[in-house]
Amino acid sequence: MSDLFEQKSGETRGEYTAHDIEVLEGLEPVRRRPGMYIGGTDERALHHLVAEVLDNAMDEAVAGHADRIEISLDSATRVTIRDNGRGIPIDPHPKFPDKSALEVILTTLHSGGKFSNKAYQTSGGLHGVGVSVVNALSSELVVEVARDRKLFRQVYSRGVPQGAIENIGNAPNRRGTTLTFVPDTEIFGDDAAFSPAALHKMARSKAYLFKGVEIRWSCAPELINGARTPATETFHFPNGLADFLAAQLENRERVVEDAFTGEAELPEAAGRIEWAVAWPIDEEGYEGFYCNTIPTPLGGTHEQGLRGALLKGLKAHADRVGSGKRAGNLVAEDVQGGAVLMLSAFIPQPQFQGQTKERLVSAQITRPIESRLKDRFETWLASHPAAASRLLDHVCDRADERLARKKQKDVQRKSETRRLRLPGKLADCSREGRDGTEIFLVEGDSAGGSAKQARNRETQAILPLRGKILNVASATADKLAQNKELVDLVTALGCGSGKHFRSDELRYDKVVIMTDADVDGAHIAALLMTFFYREMGRLVETGHLYLAQPPLYRLSHGSTVAYARDDKDKDRILATVFKNKKNVDIGRFKGLGEMNPSQLKETTMDPSRRRMLQVRLEDLEGKTTGQLVEELMGRKPELRLAFIQANAASVAELDV
Repeated sequence: MSDLFEQKSGETRGEYTAHDIEVLEGLEPVRRRPGMYIGGTDERALHHLVAEVLDNAMDEAVAGHADRIEISLDSATRVTIRDNGRGIPIDPHPKFPDKSALEVILTTLHSGGKFSNKAYQTSGGLHGVGVSVVNALSSELVVEVARDRKLFRQVYSRGVPQGAIENIGNAPNRRGTTLTFVPDTEIFGDDAAFSPAALHKMARSKAYLFKGVEIRWSCAPELINGARTPATETFHFPNGLADFLAAQLENRERVVEDAFTGEAELPEAAGRIEWAVAWPIDEEGYEGFYCNTIPTPLGGTHEQGLRGALLKGLKAHADRVGSGKRAGNLVAEDVQGGAVLMLSAFIPQPQFQGQTKERLVSAQITRPIESRLKDRFETWLASHPAAASRLLDHVCDRADERLARKKQKDVQRKSETRRLRLPGKLADCSREGRDGTEIFLVEGDSAGGSAKQARNRETQAILPLRGKILNVASATADKLAQNKELVDLVTALGCGSGKHFRSDELRYDKVVIMTDADVDGAHIAALLMTFFYREMGRLVETGHLYLAQPPLYRLSHGSTVAYARDDKDKDRILATVFKNKKNVDIGRFKGLGEMNPSQLKETTMDPSRRRMLQVRLEDLEGKTTGQLVEELMGRKPELRLAFIQANAASVAELDV
C-alpha cells in the first residue's frame, strides 16, 4: 500500500512552503479573478461595468443631489458617464493622508461613502468595490470632478494612477463627476465592444426607476449603422413605473383596465417603495424587481412582500364581498402568474446575494412591504368594485385550472395516446416515452408521404399541414379555435395552448418545422413560429422548437452527389467538391414532395447527417421578440411598411 505514496522514478517531489503563499494587494485580486466581481468576462459582464458607474450616478440622484445624468458611447469601446451631483471628494483622506479620497475610492476595494447612512440614505453600492473594479479592469480610465467651482482630473491605467490629481482650472457653472473608461482587452478580449442597443435600454430603464432624474443618451453616429437605436435621446418619466407599464401594455387588452400603481413610505422608516401591476388578458406576463435602482432578476425578499400583499389583499376583498369560499384555494401564483409586475424598493443598507446583486436577501424588508402594499391594494379593490370582481373571477379561474391539473395522475405517453383523439393524418411514432421523440410538421400531403417513408418509425412522427396556416398575430381567438390545421396541431402535441399550455404534457421532445427551401416555405415557417411564440411560448423558451434545413439543389457528377441549401452553398460546393469538373448536373427541388424518401432521409431527417436550427428568443437591435412579431406579423400594415423601408437597402437580391 505504501507504494501508492511513492513517487515515480525520475519525478521530483513538489515543494509547498511559505514562499508559495501569495498575498494579492490593491486591485490585483480583481484582475486575477474578474468573475468573482462581475460574473465573468463575456458581453454581459462588459456591460456590467457600465451599470456599476451608472448606479453611482443614480445614487446621487436618488439622494437628491443630482437631477441629470449623461451616458455617451464615444466609440465601440469607450463610455463616458456624467452627473451633476456633488462630485467625488478630492481632499486628502484622513486614513491615507498622502492620497486623495478620489484615489482611495478608485484604487482600494471596500472603500466608499455608502457603508453608513451619512452620505446616502439609500444606495445601490454597498461593498465599496464597484467603481474600483471598473478601474481595475480598464486599460484607461479618466475621472473629472467638478467641486467648489473648480475642475480636477486624474488618469488611471489598469487600476494604477498615471499621475496626481490635476487642477484643470475654474469651472463656475459645472459640478459633479465625469468618468470615462475603456475596458481592458487583456481581460475581455480583442473583440470586446459595447452594444448601443443594450446601453440605450439600460439608460431608459434607469429613468423609469427614478422619476426625479433626466438621463441623456448619446452615441457616436458611426456605431448606429442602420440600427433602430437613436444617436441621441433624453429620458424623463414623471410617472415612473406607471409610465413603463403604459408603454409595456400599449394596445393590449387587460382583465382590469386601470392598473394598480402607486408609491408609499414604509413603516418604521424602513424606506419607500413604488409599484405598478396589471393583468393582461393574453397572460404574457413580465416581472421587474429593483432595489435602490439595481435590477434583481432573481427577485428576493421585496418580491415576497409583493406576492404576499397581492394574495392576502385579494382574499380579504373576497371575504368582504361574500366570495371567500371560492377564493380559499388561491395561492400567490394564481394572482401573480401572467401579470405585469414592477416593484422598486429604496431601502437603507440592503443585503444582496453576491456582488452582482441578482437577489435581495434583506429579511427585515418583507413584512413592511407586504403590510403597506396590502393596505393599498385593498383600498384600490374597494374603490374599483367592478374591476375587482373581474380580477377575482380571472384569478379564481386560474386556480381552478391549476387544481384540475393537479388531480390528473401521471400516465405514460402510450396511455395518453389512447385517451386522446389524435388527428387521422398524424403518423405517430411507437416509442412510449417523450425522450428522443420528434414530430415533423410537413408542408402538404405530398411531402408528408415522402416523410412518412423516410422516418424512423420508433422516434419520428409526421403531421402534414395543408398550405399556409392562419396568422395568429392578426387573427381573433374565434378564428384560431375554428382553424382545423391549428386544432390538429395542438391536439397532436397534447400540451394545450394559450393559457392552457402545459409543458409537462408535451408529447414530443423536438417539434420540427419542415417546409420547402423557398420563399413560400419560409413564409409558412414564419407563420408556424408566430403561432408557437404566441400560443406556446414556453415550448420555444425551453428549446423544443426546431427548423429543418432541407436542400434546394442536388449536384452530381458521375458517382459524386452533393446537396446545397441555397445559391451561396451551391457556389461553394461547385468550387470545392466539383472543382475543375465540367457538365455538373444541377437539379433544383421545387419542394419536399419532389424528393424521394431516401433523399429526404439522407439530407433532412437522419439525426446523424442532418442539420437543424433551434429556434431561440433573443432581442434584436433593442427590440424584444414580442415587438418584432407585432411589427412583422401583427394587424398594423404600416409597421411592416416601416420595417421594409428601413431595411430595404440591406437586401442584396430577392429569390423570385
